[in-house]
Amino acid sequence: MRAGAELPPGPTMIRQFELVERVKGYDPCVDEEALNRGYVFAMKAHGNQRRASGDPYFSHPLEVAGILTDYRLDTASIITGLLHDTIEDTTATVDEIRYLFGDEVARLVDGVTKLTRIELQSERASQAENFRKLVLAMSEDIRVLLVKLADRLHNMRTLRHIRDPEKRRRIAHETMDIYAPLAERIGMQEMKIELEDLAFAEINPHARASIMARLNFLRDQGGDLINRIIDELHTTITAGGVRAEVVGREKTAFSIWRKMQRNNLGFEQLCDIMAFRVVVETVEDCYRTLGSVHHGYPVIPGRFKDYISTPKPNGYRSLHTAVLGPEGHRIEIQIRTREMHAVAERGVAAHWHYKQHVSHTNGRQYRWLRELLEILEHAVGPEEFLEHTKLEMFQDEVFCFTPKGDLINLPARATPVDFAYAVHSEIGDKCVGAKINGRLMPLRTVLQNGDQVEIITSRAQTPSPTWERFVVTGKARARIRRFIRSKEREQYLQLGRSILERAFKEEGYEYSNKALEGVLKNFKQPTVDDLCAQVGAGLLTGRQVIETVFPGTRKKPSFYQKVIPLGRRGKKVPKPDFNVPLKGLIPGMAVHFAGCCHPLPGDRIVGVVTTGKGVTIHTIDCDSLVAFADTPERWIDVSWDVDDPAAPLHTSRVQLIVVNEPGSLGSLTTVIGKNQGNITNLKITNRTNELFDMLIDIEVRDVKHLTDIIAALRATPAINAVDRARG
Repeated sequence: MRAGAELPPGPTMIRQFELVERVKGYDPCVDEEALNRGYVFAMKAHGNQRRASGDPYFSHPLEVAGILTDYRLDTASIITGLLHDTIEDTTATVDEIRYLFGDEVARLVDGVTKLTRIELQSERASQAENFRKLVLAMSEDIRVLLVKLADRLHNMRTLRHIRDPEKRRRIAHETMDIYAPLAERIGMQEMKIELEDLAFAEINPHARASIMARLNFLRDQGGDLINRIIDELHTTITAGGVRAEVVGREKTAFSIWRKMQRNNLGFEQLCDIMAFRVVVETVEDCYRTLGSVHHGYPVIPGRFKDYISTPKPNGYRSLHTAVLGPEGHRIEIQIRTREMHAVAERGVAAHWHYKQHVSHTNGRQYRWLRELLEILEHAVGPEEFLEHTKLEMFQDEVFCFTPKGDLINLPARATPVDFAYAVHSEIGDKCVGAKINGRLMPLRTVLQNGDQVEIITSRAQTPSPTWERFVVTGKARARIRRFIRSKEREQYLQLGRSILERAFKEEGYEYSNKALEGVLKNFKQPTVDDLCAQVGAGLLTGRQVIETVFPGTRKKPSFYQKVIPLGRRGKKVPKPDFNVPLKGLIPGMAVHFAGCCHPLPGDRIVGVVTTGKGVTIHTIDCDSLVAFADTPERWIDVSWDVDDPAAPLHTSRVQLIVVNEPGSLGSLTTVIGKNQGNITNLKITNRTNELFDMLIDIEVRDVKHLTDIIAALRATPAINAVDRARG
């Protein structure tokens, strides 16, 4: 078919010759004939189909192909963009595409099609299964992800045409949760920003409209403020002898909203809603520009990041700083070379080489993708895989070092256990301790940028279930859960076999695996071990198995039927506390102090009425109060009666990390005693060869008394850390 014989395009539709010219603009060796065949094939296949907007359906794959040309992708990717919906929505087949366009294009189109079929279902399990298949597909060829991202970007640009609001919200949430972070992972920053902003407009339109209105107001008030700042920055930088291009822009509504939420700030408190990019020729120019900027303007502490010496995992390199810039405005500045800028904008696609593109398509070359595959191996099902993967992808990062100087990037709030698993799974499993910057620290310590971490291992160590409470990487959590599941199964198996052996004996039979093999189908279990594990887990009872193995067995009370009463009639109800120094209570009401927050005189408090228990006193910031948020009628406004001369002592709880050495416990108790505190309970919650974690209940007069004791403990060499316990 001639180039001019195509379907009449809409006003913004790319024409056939225009698409070919776009690709030729960056790839002189393009297979024009294959591109033309792909264009004509897709146009004929979709025929008179229409989108929800009323546009010809062919406009969608054409726009997807156009987006891929913006990222300068190879011919196979562009053709895949044209054909990605033909198998799903037309009579075309994979074999037909293979015959016309070859194995490579057929494999890519088939990969994208399988994902689309799953994606059409809205259940969470289906979404998780879709993501699992996406990870597997892009591990074989990263171009599947690139085509899928372009497809999602155009669908988001036209999302408003879908009439069903629930469907729009589902697509927007999926975009925010999965596709935007994936775009960031492969360095496609501009696509990630646009996907986030389009999804934000659907998920929270009122918040976005409010932020945009305020930005418009500031823009009107400031006039050409951005241009003035650009001119002054350019003058400052060129005065240092560097040729530079300076570009300024406002931050997106979503990035502003996310910062407001993360830091609990109002819009008026944000001072850095403007970001400026400086593009120079060489790496040396980057650092010279940084020197000029820091010399010319006051630096905002804690905001400098050097991603040139320590690049992000997706290859991003740049210098970031924040200064009190021209006209006293607080601004963020990114400094990079042109090559760095290309990587920042196009990510993976910036490294594409058409003569050697095979080496760039294998997804397993990316470390983050290899880790996703490892998580996939350890996860029980798609939903758990999706949960762990979100932990792996969706957080800010910190950069730490091994003792040999190797760089390990981790999510924010990562711990030495996360670090150990990032180095190697076996090191994580055998981890018993960690030295951070040469100092022995607990495994739950939160790592900071630049920390040097040395992991101490032991052959006898196995993953601890308590680690799951504080690890933040999906890889660590998946390994820990896998170990816990294997140990639980062993315990359930032993317990279940013991229960069945006892049950057989009670009925006068001899236990045997052969007897159980005959009833496996009845309980839909593949093996005898699985049946025993079900009994041990409480999902089946010994009586059920006995009655199935020996039908007609007479029921009689036995060890597995006896019920042990949890309480006895006539049990005395604890007497309410007397001499409680509180105001606002009705005389005679039973009063109890909450064990979750241990309120003390000096804390802001609230009372909650509980049927049969009276009033329970909580601190105003206690997490347990969330459970009573929907029943405000049960809340009582109370306060401390500080003038009450008969006020009793109150129990408070502190958590400590104590060095495991002779005399440590003696030093601890001596300090508490000297400060007039009385220890009523002490519990060791975790122990290693070097450190003990403890909870101690101490009787004190009020918050000030407790604060004095904590201050004295912190000054004690044997005490590594101490704080008031919550929960």
